[in-house]
Amino acid sequence: MPDFTPSNPGAMFPAYKLTAVTPSDATELVGVRALWIGGAGTVVIIACNDTASVSLTVPAGTLLPIFARKVMAASSATNIVAFY
Repeated sequence: MPDFTPSNPGAMFPAYKLTAVTPSDATELVGVRALWIGGAGTVVIIACNDTASVSLTVPAGTLLPIFARKVMAASSATNIVAFY
């Protein structure tokens, strides 16, 4: 797996790919640098080095600079885009 830790300067470059995210308990996101939340709601995320999920309530138009591994099905936010 590439080094996406904050100590790696290459991890902070602009995104080279964008992909729509459908929240799923099964889908693994590999190499995500950030998530764009287009529609307000709760985002349930597991970060790349975590095993437990965290719930974040965010307004529309939020950029989350999180190395996310999963966006769980319990998320109610919409129009989620992964930045790679």
